[in-house]
Amino acid sequence: MTLKIDKESDGQRTVIRLSGRLRLADLDEVKGQMEGGRLPTELDLDGVTLVDVEVVRFLNDCEQNGIEMIHCCPYIREWMLREKDRGK
Repeated sequence: MTLKIDKESDGQRTVIRLSGRLRLADLDEVKGQMEGGRLPTELDLDGVTLVDVEVVRFLNDCEQNGIEMIHCCPYIREWMLREKDRGK
């Protein structure tokens, strides 16, 4: 399955919903969807089935910059934590 991106805003926040495999090659498109937003942004990872290490690092950078991850599956969250620890 390729990556599917849906973006919606309710006037309070912008949610970018991702589904499928999220790989390094997809990050430019995701970043493009995130640019220019004035509202707080959330990445909904509920439908993400597979990531690579570059994506995990990107997600950590997003969180560090105030972007909230919602519906992040445990294996991705654990990998994010391990990458944070590795960077220290």
